[in-house]
Amino acid sequence: MDRALEFVGNHPFLFGILAVLAVLFFTIENKRSGRKISPNTLGMMVNSQNAQLIDIRTKKKFETGYIQGSRNIPFTELKDRLEEIRAIEQPVIIICDMGVQAGAAIQMIGKDSVYRLEGGIGGWQAAGMPLVGLKDAKPKNKGKAKPSLHK
Repeated sequence: MDRALEFVGNHPFLFGILAVLAVLFFTIENKRSGRKISPNTLGMMVNSQNAQLIDIRTKKKFETGYIQGSRNIPFTELKDRLEEIRAIEQPVIIICDMGVQAGAAIQMIGKDSVYRLEGGIGGWQAAGMPLVGLKDAKPKNKGKAKPSLHK
């Protein structure tokens, strides 16, 4: 630890360049992957600005549960439907599993008023927000009594 502090003290110019590069990296990366919005902000944008929700998960995942009002355009089909999305005048919010793939979708769309849901569907559920069409898992012990801990 002492050697690291000694290095920083002896080479402040190098350390300054490293700090500037780190700030630039995170600034550019944030712009590249789009602006994030929280689950609460999503609701406000839908209500006040009629924001359009596009879920880019696979159809199978979409059918297990989605945010009310969203439409499914799987990421694999996104390239063929870019003009359709760019033609939307309202803000567009891209939704994926964890918020990462939405960044790539935003870069592909290349429009200013496109956002990504922070944390994706996982972040939405973690915030206690409901999903539509959520299919309950079928019990594995169908027809069997549940095991009891009491004798």
